[in-house]
Amino acid sequence: MKNRREIIYWVLLIIWIIGIFIMSNQPANISDSQSGGIIDILSKIGIDMNNIFGQLANFIVRKCAHFFEYMILALLVLNVLKLYFDMKQVIIITIVFVFLYACTDEIHQLFVPGRSGAIRDVIIDTCGGATTVLINLFVTHKKHQIVKKEI
Repeated sequence: MKNRREIIYWVLLIIWIIGIFIMSNQPANISDSQSGGIIDILSKIGIDMNNIFGQLANFIVRKCAHFFEYMILALLVLNVLKLYFDMKQVIIITIVFVFLYACTDEIHQLFVPGRSGAIRDVIIDTCGGATTVLINLFVTHKKHQIVKKEI
């Protein structure tokens, strides 16, 4: 590895991948209680998910968690891939990686008590990753516009 940044990017990516695996390896009752904990925290800061969404609150929190954890995964993958590839390749590889990891994650959940694999979750996860890619493209484009104006 060439430098410290490269090592940090790889370590963060590996830690996040392991974190997703560990979260997916939790039985349904533990996973549900964690979602309930998030709903309680939101309630304490004035966002009453149960009042707003009723019985759908837990479902919405869980799906938002999927979306955001894969947004972060895509960001970490982008950081690593930018060290080795041009931007077009980075975009394609990142989205493919996020999709494939989401697929393996859902397959993994088929073997966890009370959990199931869902194509819907693969789509949500991939959309989270694609959102990060789009945000990254937008920010990069804006940076280039600013640099052009300064020149």
